[in-house]
Amino acid sequence: MRHLRNAFAAAPLLFGACAAIALVAPATAQTCACPPGGGGGGGYSGGGGGYSGGGYVIQADEPPPPLPVYEQPPIPGPGYYWTPGYWAWNNYDYYWVPGAWVEPPQPGLLWTPGFWAFVGGVYAFQQGYWGPRVGYYGGIDYGYGYGGSGYQGGRWDNGQFYYNTAVNNISRTNITNVYNQTIVRNTAINATSFSGGPGGVVAKPTSEELQAAKEARVRPTKQQINQARAAGMRSEQFVSTNRGKPAVAATEHAGEFKGKGVIPAKAAGKAALATPTAPAPARNVVPENGEKPSAGGRPAAPGLAPNAPKLGEKPPATEKLGKPETAPAAPAPAAEKMAKPEAAPSPPKIEEKRPAAGKPPAPETQPRAPAEPQRQQLQREEQQQQRQLQRNQERQMQLRQEQQRQGQQQLQMQRQMQQEHERQAQQQMQRQQQMLRQQEQQRARPPAAHEGRPEACGRPGMPPCPK
Repeated sequence: MRHLRNAFAAAPLLFGACAAIALVAPATAQTCACPPGGGGGGGYSGGGGGYSGGGYVIQADEPPPPLPVYEQPPIPGPGYYWTPGYWAWNNYDYYWVPGAWVEPPQPGLLWTPGFWAFVGGVYAFQQGYWGPRVGYYGGIDYGYGYGGSGYQGGRWDNGQFYYNTAVNNISRTNITNVYNQTIVRNTAINATSFSGGPGGVVAKPTSEELQAAKEARVRPTKQQINQARAAGMRSEQFVSTNRGKPAVAATEHAGEFKGKGVIPAKAAGKAALATPTAPAPARNVVPENGEKPSAGGRPAAPGLAPNAPKLGEKPPATEKLGKPETAPAAPAPAAEKMAKPEAAPSPPKIEEKRPAAGKPPAPETQPRAPAEPQRQQLQREEQQQQRQLQRNQERQMQLRQEQQRQGQQQLQMQRQMQQEHERQAQQQMQRQQQMLRQQEQQRARPPAAHEGRPEACGRPGMPPCPK
């Protein structure tokens, strides 16, 4: 069963503690609006378009599909910035929001992509945002400059954005503010689209990314929001239809789903396996009939010895067992004085003659080797594989329980912090109300007899007080 949950954040580093106020219809992209300056830094703040914190949270009970394989469209012109595509959730199914070239809301800002993370037993989405530097996005390898940490696709210099030609498709446009820096990746690349949990990317935020999370944020542009909404209303973008290979994987302009600027996915992505696979059985497995396989790994034909000659071949001389040598014909009487060959020996009995050492007996007399030891070996191997799989499943269950326990602890801590803030705010309000009551009482009290007189009047050596 699939659910959409908009709740308090499950992890301080990932999500804010802002409650949902409004939801869009399930057929479109799911969003919630947070009150300005919400607690815990969640949601869009009011005023000058600032994005105050962790953003709204969308949760699902199943992991997002792997990232599809697609090419980056050519840049439409100078001043555009690449934002990678991602999987979004609409309460029923995942759909692909294409990557696109967009114009930043203001110079000097960089885009931090949104990402899915396994937290507290569910998959929660952290919205992307603009900021002075790229923050943490779960270690997801979106490509084209977003290798999992930071951004290597370009940089700002004196109010102008310089493009790295090693990862950007700018060959069709005349752009002079470029440089070339080869990006070396030391880790294995896969299409996993979420962080943490079984099969997810294992990554932790760096100190720079933690510092970036404290800086001011700017919400996605109107073109980016329209891009996500339009993708959520197109059936070919849903994974139930495209099987992980969306028809529109990237676009030159946001909101463009038809025309020359549309780039389809080349293939569905392949993510890392969530569970280790069992070791493959040995190729040269002894069959249950006890016969040994041939030299090429294939079992010998039934009823034949392993070294039996093939069809049409003559057997070696040593394999002619049990056949007596033919005696020469009797010589003519005139030739009796000539040297006679040795008399042929009498035909030996089959049971008396033994084959030479290392030579197998004839097919007619070859006994079958007992198959019981081979069966036992196979049973032992199967039992070992089953035990290994069981251990892997137990480890995954323990890991899942531990993650759920940590998520619950984080949620509890978040609730306690919120309750403490509410208690302090209530105390502060009570103190202010008490001060207001005291001021009102002072204003309502009649003035004392000495009020309005000079301070030092009526005392020895001072003039008398006026009447």
